[in-house]
Amino acid sequence: MSSNSPTNKKKKECITMAKMYYEKDCELSYLNGKKIAIIGYGSQGHAHALNLKDSGCDVCVGLRAGSKNWAEAEKAGLAVKTVAEAAQWGDIVMMLINDEVQAEVYKNDIAPYLTGGKALAFAHGFNIRYQQIVPPAGVDVFMAAPKGPGHTVRSTYVNGKGVPCLVAVEQNATGNAYKLALAYIAGIGGARAGVMETTFHDETETDLFGEQTVLCGGVVDLMRCGFEVLVEAGYEPENAYFECIHEMKLIIDLINKGGVAAMNYSISDTAEFGEYVSGPRVLPHEETKARMRAVLADIQDGTFAGRWIAENKSRGRTFFNSKRDQLAKHPMEQVGEELRRNMIWGGDKDLDTASN
Repeated sequence: MSSNSPTNKKKKECITMAKMYYEKDCELSYLNGKKIAIIGYGSQGHAHALNLKDSGCDVCVGLRAGSKNWAEAEKAGLAVKTVAEAAQWGDIVMMLINDEVQAEVYKNDIAPYLTGGKALAFAHGFNIRYQQIVPPAGVDVFMAAPKGPGHTVRSTYVNGKGVPCLVAVEQNATGNAYKLALAYIAGIGGARAGVMETTFHDETETDLFGEQTVLCGGVVDLMRCGFEVLVEAGYEPENAYFECIHEMKLIIDLINKGGVAAMNYSISDTAEFGEYVSGPRVLPHEETKARMRAVLADIQDGTFAGRWIAENKSRGRTFFNSKRDQLAKHPMEQVGEELRRNMIWGGDKDLDTASN
């Protein structure tokens, strides 16, 4: 797996603030007359397509023939075409299918129709960063990357807010790629919250790092360990679920609202004291950071990307599927499902309302 970056970046002597954009800096009207093809209708795909449609943009969804999402997209009032038809139709082609299938779909159904002056867009830089997709020189290549799941991108837009986004331009063939990217982000609601300028390289590496060490890998394993310790000590599984899993969102909501200081203001002084004395015992700072640096090194040198590509191409996802099955059978998932089902809102399984 080739890499464009050294394993360890030189430490910066000082912290510099990134360039930020907001609604006042973005011209949604720049999308007037532009046809936007959204490739995929999953978590991000449905959010981008619906938000752009509600912002008055000309949108269609590109799906493979026979896709289970075809009827759902049409029911939402969206035009649907095959991927090849959408790529031929669109002035902007946004790739919102899974990372592991993008390269093949691009080669077969998008590249033949990516003529000069068009724009190829991504919400994550994986396939550009690791050179699985190499666009032609005559097209704009930009990134509009919401920093949140697609269902949150949709729910916050509907509620008049938005999810912060990253913007990056890999190729500026027309000279207008930044204007186009910022207009697109305004269309999905991201400029309401703020847009940070970055690069495909940095977005890919920081996104993978955050997911693996904190947001997904770190949080899930931390919750699982806490649940298991309490249950093994003889406490009720339901109690363990409430204390170590259910409250996670409530705590994070406070941090999102006003930082860690707001969370500490809301919790008891006893809980805050425990944060200071026990947090470092569970996650020793230097040891934890050393392990995080090892994960980052695997991301930077392409080791993780190579493993993920191989998992999909030659291993039939055996490791991935076995881990997913194991997690589904874990008591924390089974207990949580039962508790959520009996809450008065337990019938609401619409992920677009998860942030409400």
